Amino acid sequence: MSDIKFPIYLDSHATTPVDPRVFEEMTPCFTEHFGNASSLDHSFGYDASVAVSQAREKIANAIGTNMDEILFTSGATESDNLALLGVMERNKSKGNHLITCVTEHKAILDTAKHLEKIGCKVTYLPVDEFGLIDLDELKSTITDETVLISIMFANNEIGTIQNIAEIGKIAHEHDVLFHTDAAQALGHIPIDVKKMNIDLMSISSHKIYGPKGIGALYVRSILPRVKINSIVYGGGQERNIRSGTLNVPGIVGFAKAVEIASDEMESENIRFKKWTDAMLERFSAVGGKLNGHPT
Repeated sequence: MSDIKFPIYLDSHATTPVDPRVFEEMTPCFTEHFGNASSLDHSFGYDASVAVSQAREKIANAIGTNMDEILFTSGATESDNLALLGVMERNKSKGNHLITCVTEHKAILDTAKHLEKIGCKVTYLPVDEFGLIDLDELKSTITDETVLISIMFANNEIGTIQNIAEIGKIAHEHDVLFHTDAAQALGHIPIDVKKMNIDLMSISSHKIYGPKGIGALYVRSILPRVKINSIVYGGGQERNIRSGTLNVPGIVGFAKAVEIASDEMESENIRFKKWTDAMLERFSAVGGKLNGHPT
């Protein structure tokens, strides 16, 4: 290791450095527009509130929804917890059954285990050799007690992309809500939550060259509206679902990162495909084995 002058970073699924353009966008929020976005009785708070609204709208536009359906959180882990705990608690009169997948992120799996401890029933769907769930098996596991299906959009370890639109369609055909953790998909795959039949979706900033400590949960508000309980109480921010002083610099940086990722998605995917093809060719030449879906 001592002979390596320029180490290569190959852990971007875990986190990414902040894009200089994102950092530049955030900087005034630390020094000039530092007000509390809930303090609307003076200009400092009002300016912060405007910045949050503009950021919320940018993020909403990027995923095909409106700004009223975006709730800011501390990241995808909190969004996952809020989605599962909030939905299962709010809808317990309907049932107590959750369906998820064995290859989910720990934020989903550990939350599911907690739900089991407090009396919920959880089905963990297996995956095939490519990491995909079987849609027929999904259908067969749905019962009258099923409240929520939560399946990851793109896997953070092997990159498998699930058939999200079809999963959402199946959920809706059975009057079941559908949540997806899209932390690894945002900025890499075009997302339209309406066309993809998504009711709730977790996203994160630091996976797309934005700051850490900020994420969001999309919650469908058009009829039939998704009802969800709060798991954090306090000042009533974020439609009284996620209380706490808003992280204005993080939110502004998140929106800028989403904007850049959306604008550069096509060109970046072409660039990454060249690298991927070259690496796979070299790995195959020495007997390497691909884990995950070949696409």
